[in-house]
Amino acid sequence: MIKGSVGLVTTQYYLHSSPLELESGETLPLFTLAYETYGTLNKEASNAILLCHALSGDAHAAGFHAGDEKPGWWDSVIGPGKAFDTDKYFVICSNVIGGCKGSTGPSSENPETGEPYGIAFPVITIRDMVNAQKLLVEQLGINLLYAVAGGSMGGMQVLQWTVSWPKHASKAIVIAATAYSTPQQIAFNEVGRIAITSDPAWENGDYYQQKSYDSNGPFQGLALARMVGHITYLSNESMHEKFGRALQDKDRIGYNFSTDFAVESYLHHQGDTFTHRFDANSYLYITKAIDYFDLTKDGSLRKGLAGVNAAFLVISVSSDWLYPPYQSQEIVSALAANDREVRYSEIQSNFGHDAFLLESGQINYLISQFLSKTIVGDVMIRDVPTIEEGATTAVTARRLINLEVNHLPVLSCSGQLVGIVTSWDIAKAVAKNFLWLDEIMSKNVITTVPDEPIESAAKKMEEHSISALPVIDEDQHLIGLITSDAISTLIGRSNS
Repeated sequence: MIKGSVGLVTTQYYLHSSPLELESGETLPLFTLAYETYGTLNKEASNAILLCHALSGDAHAAGFHAGDEKPGWWDSVIGPGKAFDTDKYFVICSNVIGGCKGSTGPSSENPETGEPYGIAFPVITIRDMVNAQKLLVEQLGINLLYAVAGGSMGGMQVLQWTVSWPKHASKAIVIAATAYSTPQQIAFNEVGRIAITSDPAWENGDYYQQKSYDSNGPFQGLALARMVGHITYLSNESMHEKFGRALQDKDRIGYNFSTDFAVESYLHHQGDTFTHRFDANSYLYITKAIDYFDLTKDGSLRKGLAGVNAAFLVISVSSDWLYPPYQSQEIVSALAANDREVRYSEIQSNFGHDAFLLESGQINYLISQFLSKTIVGDVMIRDVPTIEEGATTAVTARRLINLEVNHLPVLSCSGQLVGIVTSWDIAKAVAKNFLWLDEIMSKNVITTVPDEPIESAAKKMEEHSISALPVIDEDQHLIGLITSDAISTLIGRSNS
């Protein structure tokens, strides 16, 4: 599945020079979004996929910046032959507003003062992030996104896209996410924020003048916030496998408050590394946006998602306790209750929440299958046994038995579809002593066409309780047949 890299990439910048009205009622006078693109936009501008990043992510999703040793944060699924195949798709990823990796956030210059915003930056929400992305997408000449995809906070943005802009995204891929933040999730974020604001170096958010390589602002508070957050990204199983009770650089415990265990050292490293690449105020703003996220309406997620139009792929992780599978299943149930097209899969992994970044094999497979434009014509049986109208039930029965099939489309002398007969119809003919095919065949036949999406054909079968659909051309001539068994094998019924 993983065949190549997008190679060297550069970050681009979109400047929106007019005000952006925010959900809070405040406005940003102007803003910049840092973004990267991979692949080529086709002439119809119909192959664009927007990727949305998680809390600590950025626009650099794939490939390498000059001089870098590590690729972008989702490189394992972006590139030629991967799930987000850059030979097929034009992939976009932008840093959210409120961030600190090139997009306008609290560390950016406030045009009114010429100084960094600090906590004068307005509070932003997931909806605000999405509205800014919509302006970028429009600037790139794209009216309809082929797909929007993301994990964790990225998955929240995907859901918000389908609610805020239902006519502008055909497919939605939501991984390890939720449609609303729970009290426990809010609680973990609040601990992280208090760790930052309690650091004396936070200076009420105005630490930028003192921040340097020697004085990194509230680095102790930010490191602690990251340590707490990182614990929620792992699972108990993964921590046992990775660390156990192994000691760090010593052969016995010290009976003091130094670092004894390998897991302690790992968390210290994660916290310290994070302070060199992330802004403490951005951490405050982005976690607050996550806390505010709630797509329910009048307490109902079904009502909240009633207006969406996209086809959904929802993926959860078995060991994720930050956004556990039941929250993904709630999304699936709400979409299904609204009669929306949705697939659900639960990744079996011990990696916890971080599995959406680490389980590249499973993620590549699931997304590739979902994004591929599988239509009826790709999987239909083309050499279909038929029978002409006017035949006897005895002749029809012998043909069904000899060919070992359960369905026979009935054709007129000119080859047009006029009905369908099944083995059940033959049983009825025997019971009622019918002699002619016309007496038993179904004449009001539910049909499909070669370019109908496979999911739509499956839905027809379920709605009409039938097990096969004749495939016809524009002149009503039979060109194939598709069965429920074939569809079940193709799309898999993993929605459990």
